[in-house]
Amino acid sequence: MKLNKHKPAQHTEMEFGGALGAACIPVFLPLTVLYLLSVCRTPGGALLQWPPPLPHSTFLWDPVAAAIMVGWISLQSALYLLPVGKVSEGLVLRDGSKLKYPINGFHALCVTAVLLAVCVCLGMPLGYLFDLVLPLAVCAIGVSYLLALYLYIRSFWAPAHQLALRGNTGNPLYDFFIGRELNPRIGSFDLKFFCELRPGLIGWVVLNAAMLMKEVELRGSSSLAMLLVNGFQLLYVMDALWNEEAVLTTMDIVHDGFGFMLAFGDLAWVPFTYGLQAMFLVIHPQTLSPLSALGIILLNGVGYCIFRKSNSQKNQFRRDPAHKSIAHLETIATATGKHLLVSGWWGFVRHPNYLGDILMALAWSLPCGVSHLLPYFYVVYFSILLVHREARDERQCRAKYGLAWDTYCRRVPYRIIPYVY
Repeated sequence: MKLNKHKPAQHTEMEFGGALGAACIPVFLPLTVLYLLSVCRTPGGALLQWPPPLPHSTFLWDPVAAAIMVGWISLQSALYLLPVGKVSEGLVLRDGSKLKYPINGFHALCVTAVLLAVCVCLGMPLGYLFDLVLPLAVCAIGVSYLLALYLYIRSFWAPAHQLALRGNTGNPLYDFFIGRELNPRIGSFDLKFFCELRPGLIGWVVLNAAMLMKEVELRGSSSLAMLLVNGFQLLYVMDALWNEEAVLTTMDIVHDGFGFMLAFGDLAWVPFTYGLQAMFLVIHPQTLSPLSALGIILLNGVGYCIFRKSNSQKNQFRRDPAHKSIAHLETIATATGKHLLVSGWWGFVRHPNYLGDILMALAWSLPCGVSHLLPYFYVVYFSILLVHREARDERQCRAKYGLAWDTYCRRVPYRIIPYVY
């Protein structure tokens, strides 16, 4: 492999606070993960407390956790390479080519579940992961840094057309953070696509299952609150992996380079912060009335319905605009030759899938009661993330579609929440 001697055009536009944000985020977000996990394990569980519950350094490293992390990533890598499921093509790249992706994430989840069940039946103490959660998080953070460093270095050998448009600013800190190369691969193994839905997302539900087993170990049975959290989040992960092909058209795959931002988010942030509710319930058990449980189930059901139906409608429109299920929907023509939906779910608000996401996030937190802020960290964070992502979508769509996007915005004035935002 030769170093790319032809200097590609650099882009000066920066997001996420520019160079300052790129310097601070890789420091403070990992510390945030460790802080949240530490608070979860304290009897008080107070998110805002002084002095903060800082763990001793001896609780941050365990060779068993390192071995589990290596084994876990190796297992998911092997499952990624299994010759099962279909192979799909991504969108057209700048050089006119299309990459191929194995769509077997749901198979990987099922095989993982079977292996986990066998291990539990053989006496493996799955609940022990609760005690290892801090060193596991440290290992995941370390892997994220190492992967991002490898990705940054190898990007200088990538052809110019393989670089992300906004990941080549010339600022080393920013480019390391945002990612220079769009689709880094080792042979046919796509590193970004693998990390997007495999080790972190499946790891999230495994950690949730470990929290459930820990609760059974401590109290003799699992609470309704823990079962709801596990069930809701398992449904979400199963949906993502069942519809894995849809990720090929998302911003992460199509536009963003693969750097620290996505590596850390996929491998550390998702599994160790999205499942805070289950960990919280291990130390802070909650009792739900049947009526409360029913209300929470209905809220999650409404959120999931909006999320799934709107995403399915969007994906079907992208695959086949003439399909009978969407042929009746009204559209706006654009100068690019593509059309924008202005009826159906996408005539309701501009991002109905985000609305469904927020409703589900709230349903995941409500089983933890309302006496602590910590279980609601995910709702607040995810809402901020979606508003930020919506703003990025707006900028890109306005630049791409021009006047047609302005027309769409007048037809669909609300971004995420009808009559509110």
